[in-house]
Amino acid sequence: MDIGMLTAPLSDYPLEEICELVEDSFIDALEIPAHPGSPHIDALKLTAKRSKEIRQMLEDSMLSISSLCYYTCDISDPKKMVKTQGIAKKVIDAAASLDVPVVCMLTGFAAPGMTKLETIDKVLPKAFKPILAHAAKKNIKIAVENWYQTCLQGIDTMEALFQAIPNENFGLNYDPSHLVHQGCDHLAPLSMFKKRIFHTHAKDTLIDNAKRARCGVYAEGWWRYVIPGYGCINWGEYIGTLLHNGYTGVLSIEHEDDAFDPLAGFFFGSNQLAQYC
Repeated sequence: MDIGMLTAPLSDYPLEEICELVEDSFIDALEIPAHPGSPHIDALKLTAKRSKEIRQMLEDSMLSISSLCYYTCDISDPKKMVKTQGIAKKVIDAAASLDVPVVCMLTGFAAPGMTKLETIDKVLPKAFKPILAHAAKKNIKIAVENWYQTCLQGIDTMEALFQAIPNENFGLNYDPSHLVHQGCDHLAPLSMFKKRIFHTHAKDTLIDNAKRARCGVYAEGWWRYVIPGYGCINWGEYIGTLLHNGYTGVLSIEHEDDAFDPLAGFFFGSNQLAQYC
């Protein structure tokens, strides 16, 4: 199992420099934003020449791209759906040109006037149908992150999602941190959806139990996202469970920890994960 990183926090660094900076670390793979205007890979502007340059750069640095990502919540907005589908297809084309097997996305927020479960049942199948069809032609998998503010909140929503969209190339970019602060079982989905986990985020959650006990679960500030190893998740247990269920892909560090600067956080996080990978 390789350790990777989502390059978004390093938007001030060109992709070439990122490859040089992590070359001697435990990081083996990059998850790269490819939305319009992305400083690392803009799928709408990717040329054959640039694609060849990126391939060579990665080979020289002994790195790979675990996924291209297009993180927008517009997919569930009826007014923005068609535009979002078009951009997603371009990101899929970019992934195919770079031999990247996965494109990561979000399910979006609940549609106007609907609950999250209603949106999953009535809106998302139509929203993802052309994206998944295009991805299948290119042999690309679509992995949606279970960010709790989107439709994909708890385990029940994951079950509903795959009942509504059973396509084999549709799965999860699984992030355990989003379940931890909700009080959900973050290990159970690893076996429940083992055939659907195409990519994973390595992000931890730190919970201040004393503050929660004083202020209550509806207050703010009693939990925050941290880099792996600095929160509540037992990473040996988590990675062991992933392996037991057949996952041998990438653990992509999503750095949202304000205790560490953008670059240092990736090194500290990868050092923690390297104990188990």
